This record gives sequence, C-alpha cells and structure tokens, in this order.
Amino acid sequence: MDRKIEKKKGIRPKHIIYAVGTLVFLLLIVKLVMSSGVSSLRVDSEKIAIEEVTQGNFDDYIRTNGAVQPISTIYLDAEEGGQVKERLIEEGTMLSKGDVILVLENRSLYENIMNSESNLAQKQNMLRQTRINFETQQIESKRNLLNSEYEIIKKKRNFEQQKALYNDELVSKESYLQAKEDYEYAIQLEEINRQKAENDSMIRASEMIQLEEDLQKMQKTLDLVYERLDNLNVKAPVDGQLGMLDAEIGQSIGKGQRIGQINVLTDYKVEAMIDEHYIDRVKRSLSATIERQGKIFNMVVKKVYPEVRNSQFKIDLVFSDERPDNIRTGQTYYINLQLGQPEQSTLVSLGGFFNSTGGQWIYVVDPSGSFATKRSIRIGRKNPKYYEVLEGLESGEKVITSGYDLFGDNDKLILK
Repeated sequence: MDRKIEKKKGIRPKHIIYAVGTLVFLLLIVKLVMSSGVSSLRVDSEKIAIEEVTQGNFDDYIRTNGAVQPISTIYLDAEEGGQVKERLIEEGTMLSKGDVILVLENRSLYENIMNSESNLAQKQNMLRQTRINFETQQIESKRNLLNSEYEIIKKKRNFEQQKALYNDELVSKESYLQAKEDYEYAIQLEEINRQKAENDSMIRASEMIQLEEDLQKMQKTLDLVYERLDNLNVKAPVDGQLGMLDAEIGQSIGKGQRIGQINVLTDYKVEAMIDEHYIDRVKRSLSATIERQGKIFNMVVKKVYPEVRNSQFKIDLVFSDERPDNIRTGQTYYINLQLGQPEQSTLVSLGGFFNSTGGQWIYVVDPSGSFATKRSIRIGRKNPKYYEVLEGLESGEKVITSGYDLFGDNDKLILK
C-alpha cells in the first residue's frame, strides 16, 4: 500500500541562491539604467589645467593699454584761402602764441581791399560835401529869418504909425488897413521861414547821421578786409609744439581747409579703449594706476566718450599727481582701471573654459581626483586674474579651467 509523501516546509539553500542571484541581477539593471544617461571621456590630466577654488578679496578692476597724447590738440584751419608763399616753421618746432607759421598770398583779396578803400574815400567825400552844404543852408536859413524879423520890425512900426494917424483922422482907412495887412503878412512869413529852417535842419541832421552810420559800416567792412589780409599770416593760437603741417610752397589752400595742428604740452593725457561690456560702469573720476620705472602712478578718468566703435569706447585719463619722467607722445602704458572696492568673494582663476560654457557650468574634479563632472555655476564680475563665482562652487574645490573645445558634450571626464 502506497504512502503519501508530504512536502517539506522551510527555506532551503537553493532558495537563498535564487534570491541572491535575483538581487545581483536587479542591481546590475539599476546600475545600467543609471549609467546609461552619462557620457564620459578619458582625458590626460597632465594636459589640462586644474585650479583650486579660493576665498578672498575680489579686486574689481580691468586692465587695458593706452597711448600718451597731449592734454589738448589745437587744429589749424585756414581762415583765409590763398597760395602758400612762405613756410617759416617746420613740424616738431616749439611755438609761442602769435608766431607766424605760414604766409599765404591772395590777389583777389588785395583787389577787395582796394575797392573797399575807394568806396570809403567816396563816402568820406560825400559826407564832407554834405556837411558843407548843411552849413551853407544853415547860413541861408539864418539870413531869411533875419530878413523876416527885420521886415516885421518895419511893418510893425508903420502899422503903429498908420493906426495913430487913422485914430486922429489924418490918414485914410485904406492906408491903415494896408499897413495892418503888411504887418500881419510879415509875421506869418517869419513863422513859415522859422518852420522851414527847423525842418531843413532836422532833415539835414538825419542825412548826416545816416551818412556817418554808412561811413562807420564801411570802415568796419574795411577793417574786416584788413583782418582777412592779416589772416593770410597763419599764426599759432597757443603755445605748444607744431605737430603736423600739411602745406608746401606754391600749394593752394582753401578757406577752412585743415593744414596742421598744435599739441599743447603743458600736460599729458592717456587715451584708452574699453570693451563696450563696461560702458555702464566706467564714469568720470574713476581712479586708475600705471606702473612705470618701478613706481606706481595714479590717474583719474577725465572724459568718457559716448560713441561705441568696433565694440569699444574711448576714455581719457590724466595724472592726478606725479607723472613719469621722460613722458613722450605716443608711448603705450598698461593701465589698471578700478571699477569698485575689493569685496570678499569665491574666486576661480581665469581660463579658456569660459569661452565654451559662457560661465554657466564647469567641470568639478572629484575629491578622489579620478574623474570630473559637470556642474552648473553662476559667474559675476571678472578682473585680469579671477572670475567672481556667485553660485555653484565652494572654496577648496578643484575645477578644470583650461579650454573645453576637445571635451565635446561629455558629462564626465575620466582623468588618467
């Protein structure tokens, strides 16, 4: 008779083996899944630059170069056109204000002077003749008034006599009325002559004033022509050095044509070009320094030009106290332009990585030194030595600062 065999209960060794195998299989799957989205590249650690992130003062300045120029340049423009007759001073010569540099010749200007002098002489003769006529007419007017007054006296005396005789009935009424009418007519005639004399005097005075004003205008015109004649002598407007002179003997120079410049050497300035990235931060009165002859010289921004050309704008700097010896126009100085006060910041050295990442991420080296991975960061300001790190890095960490052009889009670099 067969017996029913009962199954044994409990965990047997083969169950453990199955469980461990399943767990290992699952771990392998998880590892494969996690590593499937990470691309890596092997890199020779000796061919890259690895720098340590530090904590310290971020000195907010930029470094640029500038050229020494005179403190100001005065341009010479021909105030009067003409042909170069003499060239008295050569380029590079030190000048005093008023020194004659060029002598020009302009024959049409000479003709204008002669015509102006002739017109002035005619006007002077006209004024002289008008004065003579005025005095003659004044004498005639006085004579007429005198005659009128004399006639009044005679007519009045006759009228009074005829009136007395008429009252005594010794003369006829007709004789009396005739004497009265003669007397009244003489009075009216004297009044007319007086008014005429006054009117003639006012008219002649007005004509004299007009002639004198015309004469003054002509004299001013002649003075201006003489001034134009003097402008044929091109003179130095200030003390300085003749920097450039574009005029040769026999050359025709047009009015307003630029023919040279004078450099004012009482002081010097330095012209520098700044990247347009800093246009909102560069202002007048910012301080700067240069190193020359083993010394530091202080400068200050005097002028900021608003125009941006070729992604740069220009500034002028002047020395705030002492300046270098033997300074010369055209010399090049390297300038440290201070944009702000030093501040405690997280710092990373400048490197080619910024050109590839735009400062948005960087490869951070693992403490083991065997690999480096991408990490998002945020870069703030920069100076000639460091970037200011605002987020993403801690002091003491190490990062790859050399260029990333050969790394592609790999998220992980295996360092060997």
